[in-house]
Amino acid sequence: MFIRIVKMSFHEENIPKFMENFNLIKEKIRNSPGNRYLELYQDKNNPEIFFTYSFWETEEDLENYRKSALFDEVWTFTKKLFNDKPEAWSVNKLVSLV
Repeated sequence: MFIRIVKMSFHEENIPKFMENFNLIKEKIRNSPGNRYLELYQDKNNPEIFFTYSFWETEEDLENYRKSALFDEVWTFTKKLFNDKPEAWSVNKLVSLV
């Protein structure tokens, strides 16, 4: 299992559009094969910056999602709202204390 972190920055006036769309599709993303966890964060100091944090069983699961009609729909809508280039990282969890 690995974690995917995506940083997105939006024009302030587009944040409500992003949130509305995210709320419509978040369950579909979460229920994509191999997705085990999904969270959305908003930066405390710059409310235009958001992060998604998701757990995937395998890299193949993430790639299948990225090649899906759902991803195409989500990304086509979302990328029009950005005010900066998104960034993404795939990371391995090394330690977890709960």
